[in-house]
Amino acid sequence: MLKHKRQRDKGKFSFTRFFQKFSPGDKVAVVRELSQTFGYSKRLQGRTGVVLEKRGAAYHIEIADLGKKKKYLIRPIHLKKIYSGEAK
Repeated sequence: MLKHKRQRDKGKFSFTRFFQKFSPGDKVAVVRELSQTFGYSKRLQGRTGVVLEKRGAAYHIEIADLGKKKKYLIRPIHLKKIYSGEAK
């Protein structure tokens, strides 16, 4: 679980991750960016899900939690794309 950043990285974030684009059907993992506020519980850290759609500046993500499908609205800075074994 992410608890803190290195001293020289505190307060900074990656513009590449802030402006990254996803399309519906992409698989993503939730990776909290500690320099930005995250509106959900820490237990979402590391969970994987599927992008359903884009809503404003955030993405609607569907994550399976104990057999139930739950939907979250998460900004792209907190998401990381997962590549499967297929060619990029």
